Amino acid sequence: MGFFGLFSKEKQETLDKGLEKSKDSVLSKISRAIAGKTTVDDDVLDDLEEALITSDVGVETTLRIIERVQARVARDKYLNTSELNNILVDEVSSLLQENNAQEVPDFDAPLPAKPYVIMVVGVNGVGKTTTIGKLAHQFKQAGKKVYLGAADTFRAAAVNQLCIWGERVGVPVIKQEQGSDPASVAYDTLSSAKANDADVVLIDTAGRLHNKINLMNELTKIKNVMQKVVPDAPHDVMLVLDGSTGQNAFEQAKQFTKATQVSSLAITKLDGTAKGGVVIGISDQFKIPVKYIGLGEKMEDLQVFHKEQFVRSLLKLGD
Repeated sequence: MGFFGLFSKEKQETLDKGLEKSKDSVLSKISRAIAGKTTVDDDVLDDLEEALITSDVGVETTLRIIERVQARVARDKYLNTSELNNILVDEVSSLLQENNAQEVPDFDAPLPAKPYVIMVVGVNGVGKTTTIGKLAHQFKQAGKKVYLGAADTFRAAAVNQLCIWGERVGVPVIKQEQGSDPASVAYDTLSSAKANDADVVLIDTAGRLHNKINLMNELTKIKNVMQKVVPDAPHDVMLVLDGSTGQNAFEQAKQFTKATQVSSLAITKLDGTAKGGVVIGISDQFKIPVKYIGLGEKMEDLQVFHKEQFVRSLLKLGD
């Protein structure tokens, strides 16, 4: 598929279907913003601002988008409201492109390290373990050898859930007793993965925001111990956020980025929500690339995030 991947018709349909609720919500708000107007004037921009904020794009990002649309209106002198969707797609896509210039490689692309270690963080209930299972499936389908590490040792349910995913996908899960040292599990996982020539290692961590200092210390310890086996691990610290929680997802992103060096985002549960704008806001505000989006229950419903395709789908525009 190559670095940028081929955005297949099937993937496009999954994206369109998954974003249906969000798209209907955003478009109805934009439609109300331009009702009865022929030109993009200050009133339209004010209404558009409100439409974006109530779609969970976030205030800061919304203001940036409005500024860009205003500049475009000033530059092109006359714009009618029928052009507004195309302008929005252009400006939101370029905004995201500027923040995170590189597209995320598809699952079959060569990985920059072997084993490539992804440490997954996020609060309980956001779909963290499910995301790990889906990632394992996608990497395995792409011909890569995958290992999972059950380093969320405080919840027996988390270890059991990861083991169920391991069985479903057909990949090994390294675990210890409940209450074991998470860093010890991570060490064992990387040791096994390295000995067995694995390509990808996914480490599940405890989903608690109980105390930033404790969380920071725990994640730092896991990183330090992993580096005894793989010197530059983890290669990616992925924060999983529940897209359906809107502004709460912003708060979680803020807390985790303070506690550890988050390098990518996976945003889940976008199929059941009218809050798809949260992907744009979080990506822009935290300057962290969104790598994956969850659009349904099936293992194939976790997609690589393609900025322009996402924005086009959200605003109901075809290619």
